[in-house]
Amino acid sequence: MPTFIKGLELSEQFYAEAVRPLLVRHFPDLVYSAARIGAGSDVLGFDTPQSTDHDWGPRLMLFLGEADHKTYGDEIDGMLRRELPPEIHGYSTHFERSEEGTTWMVPAGGGPINHGVSLLTVRAFFQSVLNFDPIGDMRAVDWLGVPEQNLLSLTAGRVYHDGLGQLAPLRRKLRYYPHDVWLYLLAAGWRRIAQEEAFMGRCGQVGDELGSRLVAARLVRDLMRLCFTMERRYAPYLKWLGSAFAQLDCAADLGPILTRALAADSWPERQTHLSAAYERVAAMHNALGITEPLSPEVSPYYDRPFVVIHGDRFVDAIRAQIESDEVRALPEHLGGVDQFVDSTDAQRYLDRLKAVYE
Repeated sequence: MPTFIKGLELSEQFYAEAVRPLLVRHFPDLVYSAARIGAGSDVLGFDTPQSTDHDWGPRLMLFLGEADHKTYGDEIDGMLRRELPPEIHGYSTHFERSEEGTTWMVPAGGGPINHGVSLLTVRAFFQSVLNFDPIGDMRAVDWLGVPEQNLLSLTAGRVYHDGLGQLAPLRRKLRYYPHDVWLYLLAAGWRRIAQEEAFMGRCGQVGDELGSRLVAARLVRDLMRLCFTMERRYAPYLKWLGSAFAQLDCAADLGPILTRALAADSWPERQTHLSAAYERVAAMHNALGITEPLSPEVSPYYDRPFVVIHGDRFVDAIRAQIESDEVRALPEHLGGVDQFVDSTDAQRYLDRLKAVYE
């Protein structure tokens, strides 16, 4: 294999050195946009040499206007098949595709290039990822009914050329949730912690070490996701959650504490580290200035020998700040789709998931 190049860089070189010159030569008056966004570890910047084995390579999204897509789409595709170079910086521009849609690079055999340039329209592509048209007004349920990974995939990556002038404003619009939707998600994140914060110790108390570790891991995940929300960053799906968390402002302080909580050999030790994590996240909440300051200290769980942050204090205080009637009418503690379902297959049925809000 050639020297590894991050996917976004490779795609930019593919566009600049191969695709753009062909468009200038054959379609000099074409108005288009070129980008690498959507699904893929390369879009998030987490690709490594291991990523090159599938769904990776010199790939590009070429967005055309509605009329030009109908008129020139097939013609541009045919031109690229005939005239693209067989490789760029040592990487093949020729792909094979499985019946399931997985692609991988293979050497070009001298015939037409089965290239990785997708010819699209902006509206259709964004609608396929979001399951609604974001060009018009967006409701609260539109925001909440889409996995954060989908929103991240549209706002991450790189735009190499925006001749249509549509990608930049749409990506700005989707950059993060509206204020009251954000508050709703924050409250739901604290609610998840409130519901299970005493269970880790209770499992350990009855000798269920496996259960105690499992609850601790769930609480760590929920704290991590809450930190993404606090820092107004979309959280990726599970494979890259830890890698993306390491890029948060809070990670240098909080990451080692969460790691110690997961590595602890007893529930009291686990409780010590989780308590430290709770207090730091509670201090982060106070730093947001969205409610009156709340005590960031843990305290006993009623008369039981467990120490918790009493997450419902934060839920109530945050929900009291929501002004939008639309958001206040949502199911009280449901949160976004990622907060109540984490099945990859279930998240493909966005219409049905969105229906729970209505």
